[in-house]
Amino acid sequence: MTRPAVHLASGHRLGASHPRQEGPADLRLVPPALAAWGSAALMLDVPPRWAITTVAVGVLAAGVLLVTWTARGAGGGGPARTGLGGPRRWGRFTAAAVLLCAAGAAASATLHGADLRRGPVPGLAGEYAHVEAELRVTSDPRRTRPRVAGPHTMPPVVLLDAEVLRVIQADGTSTGTRTPVLVVVREEADGPASAAPAASDQDVAHPTTPTPSWTALLPSTRVRVKGRLAPPMSDGGRVAAVLRVDGERAPRIVGAPSGAQQVAGKLRGGLREATDGLPADARALLPGLVVGDTSRVPAELDQAFRSTDLTHLLAVSGANLTIVLVLLIGPPGLAQRAERRGLAPRLGIPLRTTAALGGVLTIGFVIVCRPDPSVLRAAACGLIALLAIVTGRRRSLVPALATAVLVLVLYDPWLARSPGFLLSVLATGALLTLAPRWGAALRGRGVPARLADALAAAAAAQAVCAPVVAVLAARVSLVAVPCNLLAEFAVAPATVLGFAALAVAPVAMPVAKALAWGASWPTEWIAGIARTGAALPGNGVDWSGGWRGGLVLAVVTVVLVLVGRRIVRHPWVVAACAALFFLVVVQPPPVTRVITGWPPPGWRLVMCDVGQGDATVLAAGDGAGVVVDAGPDPLAADRCLRSLGITRVPLVLLTHFHADHVAGLPGVLRGREVGEIQTTRFREPPEQADFVRRQAAAARVPVVSAVAGERRRAGPLDWQVLWPPAGPVPRPEGPNDASVTLLVRTGGLTMLLLGDLEPPAQRALLRSPAAASLGSVDVLKVAHHGSAHQDPGLLRRAAPRLALISCGADNSYGHPSPLTLAALRAGGAQVLRTDTDGAVAVMGEGSGPRVGTGSQAGVGSRGAPRLEVVTRPP
Repeated sequence: MTRPAVHLASGHRLGASHPRQEGPADLRLVPPALAAWGSAALMLDVPPRWAITTVAVGVLAAGVLLVTWTARGAGGGGPARTGLGGPRRWGRFTAAAVLLCAAGAAASATLHGADLRRGPVPGLAGEYAHVEAELRVTSDPRRTRPRVAGPHTMPPVVLLDAEVLRVIQADGTSTGTRTPVLVVVREEADGPASAAPAASDQDVAHPTTPTPSWTALLPSTRVRVKGRLAPPMSDGGRVAAVLRVDGERAPRIVGAPSGAQQVAGKLRGGLREATDGLPADARALLPGLVVGDTSRVPAELDQAFRSTDLTHLLAVSGANLTIVLVLLIGPPGLAQRAERRGLAPRLGIPLRTTAALGGVLTIGFVIVCRPDPSVLRAAACGLIALLAIVTGRRRSLVPALATAVLVLVLYDPWLARSPGFLLSVLATGALLTLAPRWGAALRGRGVPARLADALAAAAAAQAVCAPVVAVLAARVSLVAVPCNLLAEFAVAPATVLGFAALAVAPVAMPVAKALAWGASWPTEWIAGIARTGAALPGNGVDWSGGWRGGLVLAVVTVVLVLVGRRIVRHPWVVAACAALFFLVVVQPPPVTRVITGWPPPGWRLVMCDVGQGDATVLAAGDGAGVVVDAGPDPLAADRCLRSLGITRVPLVLLTHFHADHVAGLPGVLRGREVGEIQTTRFREPPEQADFVRRQAAAARVPVVSAVAGERRRAGPLDWQVLWPPAGPVPRPEGPNDASVTLLVRTGGLTMLLLGDLEPPAQRALLRSPAAASLGSVDVLKVAHHGSAHQDPGLLRRAAPRLALISCGADNSYGHPSPLTLAALRAGGAQVLRTDTDGAVAVMGEGSGPRVGTGSQAGVGSRGAPRLEVVTRPP
């Protein structure tokens, strides 16, 4: 009798003794899964007649192939000679399976797509009608991230997915339906963002009892709301309309959530309570690592995770479920062997009972962690693997992944268009196919086994996911692999201890708090990696977005992999490449100064390139700098200070409380010794003033007010506060007119920093006693990003030789104004602006002032020393 191929591959006449010994990877399910995926993605929004035709043609063609396949098999010949069936016969069967799966996915997509066109909601959305609707919540509410928009931080809104069950129009007409919508609740209806508590899942006591806030709603809850319908913001989405709800402080609940959701809500709420006393990063991240609850994650930490490609840790990826299942059943490779590990064999639980417990655990995992695409994909793979253990059959993870994709796409065709689902499948596929081979190659080069496997897994996932990320974000992270590698060793202990705290919290909160405290250590390690990687000057490169950019990156990745296979054979070349990579990413100031000229030696002032905002650094000695305003982005502020080698900040002076000047404060405070924060006395906008107070309190930095006439020194720096005045004065028209204005002297330079002063305050400054010191300054930081609101008299009095304007590229405010630029140039000033010139460094030495970065220019007038300009292009 012919031996099966698996025995032939084993090299032994009886085959290998290892129960998971298999031949080549079984890829027969991959084409049907891909066909279903593509069919679902294409058919979600096509006209019904096209979908019906596609389904009919697919079924008919598959039927013909199956009939032919059966007839040829019955006639003998091929199958009898091989024992397994000829390749043509199996080719027909595979083609038939592909057609049937594509037809099934098309049918499912057509039915789901019809939900967007069924009932009165789409028509009412086109009319922007005001309606009353009864909804069933289908997702957890989530707050949008606060977004800096010029002076203000845009308040977050609460978003949740729901199905409209009944809609009541203005004329009283009531219609039952089942239409998916996106519900948008203005944060003002739920309380200010600054005062709102962290989101919490709470049990709904009674169907008619309102919950404390919209963020407390659980999936399956039924609510009644009044709002205005609008068309969806983009085509091709899974909602038929957007329902904007205003003026309702709390939802009116008409149906309690299911029992399972209430239990899940209590578990998540218990985990949040257990983490309340932890340090800020652990308090914010641990619920995200365990159950995907990111309600406490601040915007700057979320951005750090995005910059380092660590967001999968907050999305409850398959790694979380894998860790939990391995804890129960042990390593999958030992599941059917006598020496299997895990808690179950130690407790004497039989294998099939262990698999059943794993199934229950997987279903509970999906409910508690929410059915996100990555969670569904991981759960489907896990259930299929557990089924293989129960039946005693050998399993292959590639067919399991293909089966999971096929089942999930047929169940929910919208996953076919989900970037998260695509990234999850690609990463899993890379871990199953590329990572083992790359790990074996590294082990063959002498790399320790655990390090080789971890490095191969991180590199493989990044290689296949990077082109998709480039399509979505138009940026490629250079630190993703090292950051993922460093974070991987902390994920398992944080996840295990976090899940233990989740399970124990309802019955023993002190024990849960102790477990959460233990999990806080690896969690803070992960947060530190994300922040450190995001703050590195060379953490990533901008890339062309869209599918063309993704295709180019895929080609570049393939070339790098092929070249890397040759380079890895030469240790010295590998070491040289690693050193070069380190220099490109870290960009140590001494090295970059030699290569790029940045930061230039002897710099006195640097205007950072932080986009549409202000951030200026004044040199105050070796490694020290006074920071005037922090810009809108913590990462940009931190990156600028790192590039300058600033580790000590004697003073952070915030000219006023607009968000584009203070939102970057966390980046200044992070990892630096800060002596004091000085602000204006006019505390508006109040939410931004409160933000500064909270950040200062968390960093234990005192906050004081600046008063005109105050003079201070820090190393070579000497400065005087010119505005706002100390005595009783009329209330300023707004925060801009209360901006702290400085006259700085350092290195032979005189610099006037105006903040965002408007013409009324500028004219008042000219009338003040400080006006005598304003004549003929060397450098002027132009007020309000170079807007048209400038007082000509102040510009003539200052008569700067160099005018600096901080503004963002293509900003919507039209900054800087052509009128202001013309007035400055007419006065003899050279104008530099961060949107086109990048960061600007001004230098001063005994022979006279200079300015510096990559490109240089001279400024000379009125017989004064020559002023050289160096800029660092954006």
